[in-house]
Formats: sequence, C-alpha cells, structure tokens
Amino acid sequence: MRKAVLLLIPLATFALSACDWGIKLDDRARNVRTAWNGDVGSCKEQGKVSVSVTSRVGPVDRSDLKVRDELEVLARNEAAKLGADTVKPLGEPNNGSQDWGAYTCGTRALGQQGVNNPPPPPPQNTTPQGGFETVPLKN
Repeated sequence: MRKAVLLLIPLATFALSACDWGIKLDDRARNVRTAWNGDVGSCKEQGKVSVSVTSRVGPVDRSDLKVRDELEVLARNEAAKLGADTVKPLGEPNNGSQDWGAYTCGTRALGQQGVNNPPPPPPQNTTPQGGFETVPLKN
C-alpha cells in the first residue's frame, strides 16, 4: 500500500501541471490586444466570444492566475478569427468560463502601442515601487 501511495503522488503532480498543454497563442492572435481598462469607446464591435478552460482537477482548484491567463489566450485566439484586434473581458471568470467582447479599434485607439509600433522600452535606472519589479517571461 505504501508503494502505491508513493507512485500516486508524482502522477498527481504531473497531471496537475499538464493542464495547460495545447493552449497556445495563435500567430494571428499576437496582434490582438487586451483592453483591461475597458476603453473601447472608439472601436467597432465585432461580436462576443465565450471561452472556457478546466478550473478544477478533481477536488483541487487550479491556480486562478493560470486559469485567467488561459482564458485571455483563448479569447485572443477567437477574436483573431473574427477579424478583431482588441478583446475586453465582459465579466469575471466563473467556473473556468468567461465572456469577452471582440472589437476592431485600429492603431488610432492603440496610440503608441499599435500593432506595428512596439511599446517603448521601460525607463532605465528606476526604482520599482515596493521594491518589486515585474518582467515578461516571453516576448
């Protein structure tokens, strides 16, 4: 019995870590931005997308941050299929599902951070607030 329990622990860990396999940002979706501030007033609505991911594995809740990240990736992928360049969350995630609005804003609404204009580099020699600094893991 003791050997069976020792074998189940690595298998359970592997199963929980493998939940996001296959959820990748499509090439077309790389140009879709997320309007976290909700500013889509000058944009044309393209439609609504509903996306969902697994939020629980058995009795274990998955990381809220990971679930939210995967929902955003899926929303951007779906918006790209509609020809939209911007997504906006229409509500909070609920049991691994979330509705998003898809919009076409163009570079006018994107300002300096348009599709063909990468964001400006961060200022050098600045002290992060609270002593913490966040950096992107991938470009």
